[in-house]
Order: sequence, then structure tokens, then C-alpha cells
Amino acid sequence: MFYWIYDIPTWQLGLLFALLFVGTTWIGVLFVSPILKFWLKSQEGINDLIGYSLSAFGVFYGLLLGLLAVATYQNSTNVDSTVGREAASVAALFRDVSAYPEPIRSDLRDRLRDYTRFVIDKAWPAQRLGQVPQGSVKMMDDFQRVLTQFEPATKGQELVHGEALRQYNEMILLRRQRIQSIGTGIPGVMWYVVAVGAIINTLLILCFRMRLDIHLILSGVLSFFVGVVIFLIAAMDHPFRGEVSVGPDAFELIYESLMKG
Repeated sequence: MFYWIYDIPTWQLGLLFALLFVGTTWIGVLFVSPILKFWLKSQEGINDLIGYSLSAFGVFYGLLLGLLAVATYQNSTNVDSTVGREAASVAALFRDVSAYPEPIRSDLRDRLRDYTRFVIDKAWPAQRLGQVPQGSVKMMDDFQRVLTQFEPATKGQELVHGEALRQYNEMILLRRQRIQSIGTGIPGVMWYVVAVGAIINTLLILCFRMRLDIHLILSGVLSFFVGVVIFLIAAMDHPFRGEVSVGPDAFELIYESLMKG
């Protein structure tokens, strides 16, 4: 996968895809299409035959692109939901440990503050590069050690401690799901199919026999839309990469509203 495309601003990336597809098609209309027309000139009704073929191919190729676009959008939405739930579990855990007696209360609250800042400042930049953040495991292990060493002295503390342990386990589960989502993306073999489909689509367009100006306009419009759809799929393919990605907004919100100070 060409991960360098996520270093390009979204609007420039979209423009690049559009220019690439339209430019390639127009070059084909000017230099390849005359060869194809000469080769197919003996076939009567060639435009009708190409039209039928392009219509049938367009159904399958359009279905493929549509399903991929929906899949990448749903994947991005699911990852965003997981991040939001993880941040909510951190906030709930922070409130739970706030009911502990001193000095363990301040210790656990400080550890959660440090973890939240780590996720925002360290984990997210690493995730944007497709890397698994290092360091959070030890932070969570140290937090768990302090949490499990607490011995409730009253029934109320026992209830709070049980809820804190439940929230901690929920946070760990959601954290694991977030980390597993770092490498999520469309398999490479499917991108090969998309590329082959784009080539076939272009070749069918080039086979039409019509005036040059009309050919340029129609081929440009079709290629532009195909390029935009493929750009959309590529931009959303990896949930943590590029500008169209899941950010740490949920963690920043709970830190500013609940933990700061």
C-alpha cells in the first residue's frame, strides 16, 4: 500500500486522483484510441457493442467500488465508536477511583491523567504512522497493581472497588480493539482488482468511435467520477491515517473537562 498518500492534504490528494484518471484517459483518447479504432473499424455497430459491454462491466465494477466505499466508511465509524467508548470508560474509571480514600485516590487519578496524556501525545502520532504505541502496557500494569492492592474497609468501598475493576477491564478490552484497528485496511489483492477494473474501464471507453471533442468530454466525466470514488475509498481505508481519520478528540475532551487541574 502506498502509505505516503496520507501525508498529502486531502483536497490535494483528491485533485491528484482526479487528474491522474482524467489525464490518463485523455492521453489514451489522443494516442491509443486511434489505434483501437483502426483495429475495430471493420466491425459494424462497434459503439453499440462497446456500450453493452461497458454497461455490463459498469454494473459489476460499480458494485465493487460501492461495497468497498461502504465497507471503509463502516470500518471508520466502528473505530471511531470504539475510541469514544474507550474514552468514556477512562472517564468512568477516573470518577470511580475519585471515591477512594487518600493516598491511593490521588495516585490512581494521577496515573489515569498520565495515561490519557500519553494516548493523546504519544499513542496517536504513532498510530497515524501505522505503528503500535509503546509504553502504555507498563502504565496499565502499574495502574492495575495499585488498584488491585486496595483493600476495601466498608461495604461502600467494596461496591466502588468492584465497579472500578469492571471499568478497568472494559477499558483494557477497548484499548486492545483500538490497537488492533491500527493495521486495518482493504487487503492488497482487492486493490489489484480495483486497479485492473480501472484499466478495463478505460480501455472500453477508448474503443468508442465518435468526434474527438465529444470523446474527450464523455471519457473525462466517467474517469473523473471513477477517480473520485477510488480516492474516497483510499482516504478512508486506514482509520488512523491521513486527514480523514479518527482523532483523539474524545480523549482530549475528557482530559479538559474532567482531569485537567
